[in-house]
Amino acid sequence: MSYRVKRDIKIPLRDEVLLSADHYQPEEQGVYPAIVVRTPYGKTREQQHLQGEYFAEHGYHVINVDVRGRGDSEGEFVPYRNDGVDGYDVIEWVASQTWCDGNVGTLGGSYLGRIQWLTALEQPPSLKAMVPLVTPSDPFVEWPTGLPNPMHICWLYMTRGRVMQNINLVDWQKVYWTLPYVDMDLPTGWYSEQWREEIEHPYFDDYWKHIAYQHRFDEIDVPVLNISGWYDDEQIGTPLNYQGMVEAGKSDQHLLMGPWPHQLNKSTKLGDLDFGEESLINMNDYQRSFFDYYLKGIDQGFTKKEPVEIFVMGENKWRQEKTWPLPNTKWTKFYLHSGGKANSRFGDGVLSASGPAKSEADYDQYAYDPANPVPFITEMVSHQIGGPDDYSSIERRDDVLVYTSDVLEDDLEVTGPVKANLFVSTDAKDTDFTVKLLDVRPSGFAQRLTDGLVRGRFRNGTDKPELMTPGEVYEVEVDCWNTSHVFKKGHQIRIEIASSAFPKYDCNLNTGDELGKTTEVKVANQTVYHSEQYPSSVVLPIIKR
Repeated sequence: MSYRVKRDIKIPLRDEVLLSADHYQPEEQGVYPAIVVRTPYGKTREQQHLQGEYFAEHGYHVINVDVRGRGDSEGEFVPYRNDGVDGYDVIEWVASQTWCDGNVGTLGGSYLGRIQWLTALEQPPSLKAMVPLVTPSDPFVEWPTGLPNPMHICWLYMTRGRVMQNINLVDWQKVYWTLPYVDMDLPTGWYSEQWREEIEHPYFDDYWKHIAYQHRFDEIDVPVLNISGWYDDEQIGTPLNYQGMVEAGKSDQHLLMGPWPHQLNKSTKLGDLDFGEESLINMNDYQRSFFDYYLKGIDQGFTKKEPVEIFVMGENKWRQEKTWPLPNTKWTKFYLHSGGKANSRFGDGVLSASGPAKSEADYDQYAYDPANPVPFITEMVSHQIGGPDDYSSIERRDDVLVYTSDVLEDDLEVTGPVKANLFVSTDAKDTDFTVKLLDVRPSGFAQRLTDGLVRGRFRNGTDKPELMTPGEVYEVEVDCWNTSHVFKKGHQIRIEIASSAFPKYDCNLNTGDELGKTTEVKVANQTVYHSEQYPSSVVLPIIKR
């Protein structure tokens, strides 16, 4: 089936703003289901065109829409603030057209994914299926520091005005070092009201609740195909969304996780790793089988699959599962040990499933200087934050505690959420603690798998800020997101602990002052305990093989 396209059709919203859309439709005239794709990145991008072409050729109307205030659409672009209600209006307008059979699905990744959830909260009657990819979470889930991550300013710069801006004109490394943090927009040559407004809300207040959705899954009842990659820098949202909808007892939910970054399914290679030809799938066909079932009632084999499909790194194979987390998960604590000098990979830090012994040192210490933060390996633009990078050179620093297991005698699979429980103290009123999980090869290559951070003042939640008391011991939980990886025989498991990961996260200045507004920097002296009284550990989801 061939297709035809009609460009710049106008879709009216309830406040009389007109959105611009391109309509891809089957050449053979008739009534078909529709797929709505709304984007701030330009409806005429090649990806949007090829996607529209594909689905139109397979019997769908595809409506590629510039969101309010972007591209050829009227109105003012304010990220996420209008997209829920606007989505309702677009879906119901499409469903009312004579060429649509009344069944509408939505599709798209990143910004395009999150606004599908915001639209679903509005409960448009004609929304029958969603495919959100690499979907951002609620505020403070990905960036639990109270402040947007430094690279968010790059995204805001890129999407300012009506068309995409050239981010290569800016020295982003210089930008990210700016203090006070609120002035980070100025070195770009641009004053951002949006950036400054977000800095004014460092707690999970009503400002953020307006665009939050992950606490409202009970209000949504739509079949969803959730898709992301283990190295997607917004990965944490996708398994959370799948699990949240399943726990809410809603319509059929599906989860697909590959060995991919934020730009899904583009290459078998990521950094120095090649995951093999099996790592790439025909994404259009995969999504179409979902839409065929839920929009057309045609089963092309989609229901024969288990609801969860994951790519297990290390052995580089796809596997289907019934639930997430996996039903045969053995949640296993690995404890920190040392003789008191776990600083750097040349120290004496050990990771073991055995608990602390009386003969060991009770703690490790290091000094965290915000003026000299621990680097997070990444390009400087916001397209992708980090990957399966080698951290062995970073681990030469004394402000990084390193705990390494014995050499594995057998393969060991870790699949699921990773969390660390640390007992810590500091001489600062506020500070950060980071945890990273790595696979150490016999060559010494230390591959980052996943990581996380907790900010001291938010140890009880981003809606409950409370400064720390210097010298007091706190138990803090660090959410290190998710992974699926086989540590091969002869490899080692490693945990890094530090207090910064720059520029993935902003640097805590350690003063306890108002976030984002000050320039004073304080060195914090940190203690991580691993005694019988304070047994710090990381909990790994071990899968019996």
